Amino acid sequence: MFAIIFAAAVLAVSCEDKGSVIEDWPWDDPVVETPEPDDTPEEPKVEDATLDKWSDVSSSYGELPAYVKVYKSPETLEGKKAIAYIAVADMASAQWDIWSINDPEMDGTKDSFKTPKDVYDEGNWPIVINAGFFYASGGMNYSSSLAVKDSEVFAYNINYASEDWVKMYYPTRAAFLETADGKFDACWTYRTWDNHYMYPAPAENTWAKDPAKQPSASYPEEGKEFSAKTAMGGGPLLIDNGKFRDTYVEELFNGTSGIGPDSNQPRTAMGVTADNKMILFVCEGRQMTDGVYGLTTGDVANVLLDLGCVEAINLDGGGSSCMLVNGKTTIKVSDGSQRSVGSTVMIK
Repeated sequence: MFAIIFAAAVLAVSCEDKGSVIEDWPWDDPVVETPEPDDTPEEPKVEDATLDKWSDVSSSYGELPAYVKVYKSPETLEGKKAIAYIAVADMASAQWDIWSINDPEMDGTKDSFKTPKDVYDEGNWPIVINAGFFYASGGMNYSSSLAVKDSEVFAYNINYASEDWVKMYYPTRAAFLETADGKFDACWTYRTWDNHYMYPAPAENTWAKDPAKQPSASYPEEGKEFSAKTAMGGGPLLIDNGKFRDTYVEELFNGTSGIGPDSNQPRTAMGVTADNKMILFVCEGRQMTDGVYGLTTGDVANVLLDLGCVEAINLDGGGSSCMLVNGKTTIKVSDGSQRSVGSTVMIK
């Protein structure tokens, strides 16, 4: 019964269809900064090369730390009409953190879901985005995505899936993490009853075949005990070691999972570049702006690769997708107002 409720909840939370257009959006469009002409040639910067088609709109959102910039996308991404924003933070100076409901035993909690604005109001974070997947059942709130803060686990990635709740699968699912020594990584994780593992490749699951065996220290290969100072789960994993992955088949995010990885949807994602710039990404969808349907997870992976990401994961999307900059909304959220979510990622 628990699993059946979970399936219905993920469909409702992650991919609820909202097709209407908001006619009167209460915020002004951001002003694109036009730099003053300068006759002095400068050395080209690596980060500039990846952002040449994006517009710096940082000044539209008030004062930001010098090491955080906000950019708006060009009119099209991956050949599709797009409205997307990225926050780019130099992690040599910036700090990131997570908020999550506290449900490490996956038994449910009375902790309240929060809107990104709630999180902003409590901490005045310059950047806040929605993060992992979540659901509610029987008066309790649940997280189905890993959340680690100050090395303490608040929630784990969900470790089972089924389409008929007769044949059970055990997928490894994505996480983005920072280690104790400040290194960033995207990996696949699995929690058994008594251990929590991380892997450099996913378990080879697919709905088209019988379930792969349950993950352990020896399957998939090179499993090791999970360890992170800060981490956020989600999925699918989009980029690993600078290469396109989009492992939604292996992570079993297609079919009835609800995120529609190969359909155009609002999306949220996070990644890091080779020069330690964290990128938080959101895109609009579901025609909240006429003709803007959203992106697939593969599209998002390609966009983040173009921006220089070497590690990246997809986060909860659809009606949950939201980015606040100094408390001000960027995209038009597809529910028409901010959804209360189970976790967020913040930068200051």
